[in-house]
This record gives sequence, structure tokens and C-alpha cells, in this order.
Amino acid sequence: MAYAAVDRRERVPGAVAALAATGLFGWALITGLGFDPVSHVVESLKTFDVAPEPPPPPDPVVPPPRRDKRPEGEAAPPNLRSKATEVTAPKPMIVLPLPPPPVTVAEKPGPGVQATSGAADVPGPGTGAGGVGNGFGAGGSGDGEGGGWEDETPPEQIRGNIADADYPSHLADAGIGGRVGVRYRVDPDGRARDCRVTRSSGTRELDALTCDYIQRRFRFRPSRDARGRAVAAEIVENHEWVPDGN
Repeated sequence: MAYAAVDRRERVPGAVAALAATGLFGWALITGLGFDPVSHVVESLKTFDVAPEPPPPPDPVVPPPRRDKRPEGEAAPPNLRSKATEVTAPKPMIVLPLPPPPVTVAEKPGPGVQATSGAADVPGPGTGAGGVGNGFGAGGSGDGEGGGWEDETPPEQIRGNIADADYPSHLADAGIGGRVGVRYRVDPDGRARDCRVTRSSGTRELDALTCDYIQRRFRFRPSRDARGRAVAAEIVENHEWVPDGN
């Protein structure tokens, strides 16, 4: 195979033409795609401003201490030092039960509940009647079971009564009345005391007025025993309140 010799000066124009064609092709490619390398680099390097840090706050100003111009007071006197008394619980007391007292019995049996019987000034075994007492015999005057003097004089009313004017007007006008049964005591001084209603009239006001008038107004000659001594006695009676027109 034969090769022809080529002059170097003949190859230079061809190389230049090839380089020019390559450069033109690259330029056309870049222009057609709209690629701008310079602009792209500039956009990626955008910057922004950073605000500076604020200055630190100033140190607080502490005013110098002021001296109190008031005079100093005196110190208080020293306190008392004391120690509490030690208290201990008391020892429990053991109380022994006392023996039961002896039972006193009568020398002679009887129907009562006392250990002795009789009405003398001193206790004794008898059952007779002393001067004044509570024995079984017939003493002078007592509340025993014996039969004492029975010839006493009853009390006699000498003053005081319940009149029509004592009738409460509002009860009389309303036709309210009734019978009141009472029981009261006539003392040796002749006054009536301890009045009690044994049967109500049905009206509390009339019951109370009856006893009130008896105790304030009634006066008696007292009851007397066989020896002439004034003694207390009880009276049982009825008082009737009758309205006008009945």
C-alpha cells in the first residue's frame, strides 16, 4: 500500500476550518438552550444584610446606704429563764369495796318497814303511844294509825267571798261558765293556802280566778283540837260561775 506525502502547510487551513465549525456548533447550542452561566452564578451568590446586636443594658445604679438619723433605743432587759415543773401521772388509787352495813331488825315483827316501833322521844321496843308521834297507839295528836281525839272543831269562815262583780265580763257576755272544785288548807293563822283545782270548769281563767280569790280574800277561825290548840285543816268545796240569763 502506498502513502502520499502531504505538505504541513496544506493541513493548516483544514484544522482551522474544523475548529471554527466546532466553535460555531457550541455557540449555537448554548444560545438555543438559553443557558447563561454568568447570570446563574450571580443569582446563586445573593447577599443579605444582618442587623447588628443591640447594646447591653446599663448596669443598675445602687444608691449608697443612708444612715438612720433616729437615736438608737436601749436594749430590752434580759428575759427570765425558767424551767417547767416536771409533772408525773398520779398513781392509780385502788378502792376496796366496803363491807355491806349490818341489817337492823326489829325485836318484834310488825307490818311496817322501820327497825323500831312506837311513838316515844327515844327509840325503844314498845308499840305504845307517846305524847305526840307517829306510833300505832292513840297518842295526843299525830298521823299514826291509832285513834286520837276526834272532837276537833272545824274551821269557820268569817270574811271574804266571790261576788258576781268578779265574773270576767268577756266570759259572761260569751255565756261561758262552769263549776270549779277546789281543795285548800286553812292554817292556824286563819289564812287559806295551797289551793288546788280538783275539778276544772273547762275554762282555765275561771279555775285560776277561783283559787286566787280564795287565797287572797277568805279568812277563817282555825280548827282546834280537844285541848284548844289551833291546828291546820283542809276544806274541799265547789264554786259555780253562772252567766246572767242562765
